[in-house]
Amino acid sequence: MSIPNVKRYKIMHPDGVRSATLMAVLPKGADVQAYISDAAARFDWKGWEDAQQKQFKIRVGQQKQKKAK
Repeated sequence: MSIPNVKRYKIMHPDGVRSATLMAVLPKGADVQAYISDAAARFDWKGWEDAQQKQFKIRVGQQKQKKAK
């Protein structure tokens, strides 16, 4: 089930290579460009990069655990 009236906005990383997607419901008559510029200035790129790395973490192999006697 999705939220009605949600729009997706794409913002670019300051380095210009990566981009993130914001999802927002804006009221009628709102200045979209002002919202996007403000949100891009406040966006936590460090946290976003960490979340991306954790999402695509590759598990190489299983590790054996020692049994305690």
